[in-house]
Amino acid sequence: MKVQQISVFLENKSGRLAMLTKVLAQEKINIRALSIADTTDFGILRLIVDQPDAAYLMLKRAGFTVSETAVIAVEIPDHPGGLAEILDILAGAEINIEYCYALPQKSNDKALVVFRVERLDEAIRVLLEKGIGVLKEDSVYGI
Repeated sequence: MKVQQISVFLENKSGRLAMLTKVLAQEKINIRALSIADTTDFGILRLIVDQPDAAYLMLKRAGFTVSETAVIAVEIPDHPGGLAEILDILAGAEINIEYCYALPQKSNDKALVVFRVERLDEAIRVLLEKGIGVLKEDSVYGI
């Protein structure tokens, strides 16, 4: 139920992101979702890709500082308050959310959100007990 996320440290310089995406494109690695948190000097690029192991190796070989993180991809009802319902479930279990970002979804009735949480296994268990869809890796990578 966990999804492998690639995180890349990027200097805040012109062309750095373009170089990274070119490395992935040359290896036929498709980006499924991304998020960038930045400061004036650097950024952290978080990626969900269709081939995380290959992406990790290729980016390392290209000289990028790369790490892997386990996250969860959660199906959220696509209506006002849908996200609040999920956040209430996690808050009720006292599970802290470190960050989250959206994934593209082909369905019109569900949104997909990636969560990095403390106590990942417990978060998966609590969500599943409440009937919330937590996607498997192959489902996320194949979107």
